Amino acid sequence: MQDEYTPPKVWTWDRESGGDWASINRPIAGATHDKDLPVGKHPLQLYSLATPNGQKVTIMLEELLALGFDGAEYDAWLIKIGDGEQFGSGFVEINPNSKIPAMLDTTTGLRVFESASILMYLAEKFDSAFLPTELKARTECLNWSFWLQGSAPYFGGGFGHFYAYAPTKQEYPINRFAMEAKRQLDVLDRHLAEHEYLAGDDYTIADMLTWPWYGRTVRGESYDAGEFLSVHEYEHVIRWEKQIAARPAVQRGIMVNRTSGPLEGQLHERHDASDFETKTQDKLEPAEK
Repeated sequence: MQDEYTPPKVWTWDRESGGDWASINRPIAGATHDKDLPVGKHPLQLYSLATPNGQKVTIMLEELLALGFDGAEYDAWLIKIGDGEQFGSGFVEINPNSKIPAMLDTTTGLRVFESASILMYLAEKFDSAFLPTELKARTECLNWSFWLQGSAPYFGGGFGHFYAYAPTKQEYPINRFAMEAKRQLDVLDRHLAEHEYLAGDDYTIADMLTWPWYGRTVRGESYDAGEFLSVHEYEHVIRWEKQIAARPAVQRGIMVNRTSGPLEGQLHERHDASDFETKTQDKLEPAEK
């Protein structure tokens, strides 16, 4: 059993915190090195990785393109967070918080960071697509959008960290955050038992924000914890997950900036719609025969 930790009067950073992400965790902000960001030909420049937070934005962009909004064409540049690329000077200029995703709108010169902010920006830029304008519907959409932004850190940074990434397994934090993860799933399940989508009858940014986190969870793909969390119990979340997963734009969006999983599902960078057919990793790195 680990010895009980007695906090000092003043905390100091004298060693890496441990765990899988220790090398990129630090108590200060700012750039660690000079590196300009590339800029492509399209109006929107996205700098990201296909984590759940990154997938929110690429799903939205693909949905907008599917609706015919040509101004939503984008270049998606891969940011390797495990290598610390989010601490380059160019990235920090776009997002001083050094987190993906981050976006530059070259038509306005505006930087946009934080995934929910990016989705709201895009919805408002493109005729309120996927963001209702009627007060009641818009409020419900934003209720669930901000529910996700407040809940996911407890799921990922809480449960995910202590269950999958911490250097040692500790009963208290795993139990504490497993309880919270299941509570969140139950909140969703009860709501989706009575509503087709999170905001009601229509698919909105609330679904795009939430699906990458909790959809993959009920598929058993989050932290290899499907059995541990008994995700099969959440039948209404599973129904919702499958409904959204069937959308072609979602299927494209989750491929962008992806560097793990089947090669045919990895599109490290996206600079043209044809890249989905010609530049997935199975085309660029054919398996050895």
